[in-house]
Amino acid sequence: MNVQTIVNQLESFAPLAFQEDFDNCGLLIGNRNQTVEGILICLDVTEAVVDEAITTKHNMIVCHHPLIFKGLKSLTGRNEVERCVMKAIKHDIAIYAAHTSLDSAPDGVSVRMAQKLGLEHVQVLVPKSGMLLKLVTFVPTAHLETVREALFAAGAGRIGQYDACSFSHSGEGTFRPGTETNPFVGVIGEVHHEPELRLEVILPKHKQSAVVTALLQAHPYEEPAFDLIPLANEWSQVGLGVVGDFPNSYAEIDFLKQVKQTFQSDVIKHSPVLGRDIRRVALCGGSGADFIMHAKAAGADAFVTADVTYHRFFEAENNLLILDIGHFESEQYTKEIFFEQLIEKFPNFAIRLSTSEQKRVFSF
Repeated sequence: MNVQTIVNQLESFAPLAFQEDFDNCGLLIGNRNQTVEGILICLDVTEAVVDEAITTKHNMIVCHHPLIFKGLKSLTGRNEVERCVMKAIKHDIAIYAAHTSLDSAPDGVSVRMAQKLGLEHVQVLVPKSGMLLKLVTFVPTAHLETVREALFAAGAGRIGQYDACSFSHSGEGTFRPGTETNPFVGVIGEVHHEPELRLEVILPKHKQSAVVTALLQAHPYEEPAFDLIPLANEWSQVGLGVVGDFPNSYAEIDFLKQVKQTFQSDVIKHSPVLGRDIRRVALCGGSGADFIMHAKAAGADAFVTADVTYHRFFEAENNLLILDIGHFESEQYTKEIFFEQLIEKFPNFAIRLSTSEQKRVFSF
């Protein structure tokens, strides 16, 4: 098994198209054709993690936070990032990061937080937009099902929790085959009228190539007519943060205790308690203060995230309980997601959760 095989599996549930513009997800170090002997999973790549990979003979590291975020102008070992890069290259260790690509994935970081807390009816808090296309094509009536099923198999036709979604309408197409053509129907040099069905499906942008390839292979015409139309629709399954409900309400103090226990936080910073029960909760793993207003708009009683600065707590405005549980604490279960996705696909492969990494921020 090579590095690219692992990359394909990682990007099947956390595509690079999901990452934010500022991010640097993907294969950061390594040859895609290199044979993988074992995978080490961590939140952050540190020297201790790289040493663990060397000692345990796991020559691929899968991490959440990218080791390389900014351009490296030199590699002299003057800081931990440079030392990690140099050591990984020296020992042929590949490093792959899925950061905001995993944050926005349907079963990503915030979803796992919600599962740990026991929330129900979980929905994306800030859905992504501009990531969907509509494919419109025109198919001879007898070939509709063949083409439609090929498009579905390639990843088109999903709307929310529904799949195999399409629309078709009858009409008539016309064309005149040129002298160098080999028409499926019609005569070269003569205008042909063909009963056709207009077929429409929605697809994610990152699956455009696969879907168009499937169309060209399944369609009987030499030159199928089709349109790809960008959509402004929000993608309800993909985005940052989530919001969900407890089966029963918690008193605020009990809720704070439950969150502290679930995420093993040494201390929780929070806005003033409001003397009301907590049932609807928004969450965002990592730095989620920019989504406070989204949490309020979603009707949340509380918002659990990290890296909330002093003045951002003012945005609660006595309408929301804001909790800062710590960056590491909010994302610690990311390793479980990687492990489950990889072990399901490669059940007999050497996949290990790092035991050497430790959080870097403590409370006194």
